[in-house]
Amino acid sequence: MNVLIIGSGGREYSIGLALHKDPKVSKIYFAPGNGMSDTLGENISLDSYEALADFAKAKTIDLTIVGPEAPLVEGVVDIFKAEGLTIFGPSKDAARLEGSKIFMKNFLKKYHVPTAKYIETDDFAKASDFIDTLSAPMVVKADGLCAGKGVIIAQSRDEAKEAAKDMLSGESFGDAGKAIIVEEYLDGYELSVFAICDGKDYKVLPAAQDHKRLLDGDQGPNTGGMGAYAPTPLIDDLLYAKINERIIEPTLKGMQEEGMPYEGVLFIGIMVVDGEPKVLEYNVRFGDPECEILMPLIESSVFDLFYKAATKDLGTLDIRIADKYAVGVVLASKDYPYKSSVPAEIIVDEIVHEELKEKAHISWAGVTKEDGKLFATGGRVLVCVGVGESIREARDLAYMMTGQVHFAGKKFRKDIAYQALRDA
Repeated sequence: MNVLIIGSGGREYSIGLALHKDPKVSKIYFAPGNGMSDTLGENISLDSYEALADFAKAKTIDLTIVGPEAPLVEGVVDIFKAEGLTIFGPSKDAARLEGSKIFMKNFLKKYHVPTAKYIETDDFAKASDFIDTLSAPMVVKADGLCAGKGVIIAQSRDEAKEAAKDMLSGESFGDAGKAIIVEEYLDGYELSVFAICDGKDYKVLPAAQDHKRLLDGDQGPNTGGMGAYAPTPLIDDLLYAKINERIIEPTLKGMQEEGMPYEGVLFIGIMVVDGEPKVLEYNVRFGDPECEILMPLIESSVFDLFYKAATKDLGTLDIRIADKYAVGVVLASKDYPYKSSVPAEIIVDEIVHEELKEKAHISWAGVTKEDGKLFATGGRVLVCVGVGESIREARDLAYMMTGQVHFAGKKFRKDIAYQALRDA
């Protein structure tokens, strides 16, 4: 089978790596890919979704997988389906679950999916009045896509009002913040839950925990994610059942009733408050770096998982998940997340440790090649992934791998998976 993967990050590399090992896959194309994805397949550069669809037809692509949110929100799935092509991801309408936080919150309210109390508005006076009813901390969110950074957790009412004013004026996030959500802060612990959906049926992957803050101990600014681990011991069968019955199933049913059946990855950011799951947000694609740790845990055919979801046939799939743990540690550039960093050459030591060779790998993200040399050119450069019989073993392997990689300004957190290991 021939596969086209749209995107250029570590998420897309990780999907490609899993497919590269799948005997059902013969050829992988990345559009545009990164400086290391061409070791798994062929990178292509085309300037429109229509051109990509033409390429998919010309190369007899059996399945296209969309990695990032922007192409989904812009309607790439609709373009491909109009040409009779098989593509994994939600339609433009369904992608509004991520593309518009207001759409998402109103959908949750309509279909009685548990979430935080909120107001959606483009009027600062209304936002200010609602803020006065809340206790600190509280949350202010821009409506549109902000690359995972359009959420402010305000520690006071004055700070929340300032954030709301900056968003509504366009100062903070441009047009993405011209309408906002203000909501109560939920005090609990977060989970990342991923459901692969075909419009009706779904398969839930092991729950993960992401580490959004830049610095150890969850300090510093929010980032796209500095590391993750899965499965997390902070979930049990009862909590999975609550998530399925109260969140995933009413969401899929509601999307059908809205005339936009949900197909693709439903990424649910969940806050568990006193044992009860509440939706923080929906994303319409895999998280990054969660994708990097979930792909190695899937023992059954990854191609089948995506293909059957894209062809509305998930009900016939028997998905097998390894009885193991995966930990991913992000290595970021010197000035991330504040500004772009100067390109830095990457040197990877020869790996002589047999266990490290067997149980750990690198998922490449913000890298380019020039004259045969590899350079760190993105904010998040790569993810070191370890897979083990325990979280501790997987964590140790991931950190051993970080010691094999060298570039000027390399930064990473030293405490990934600390929540799970704190009481271990």
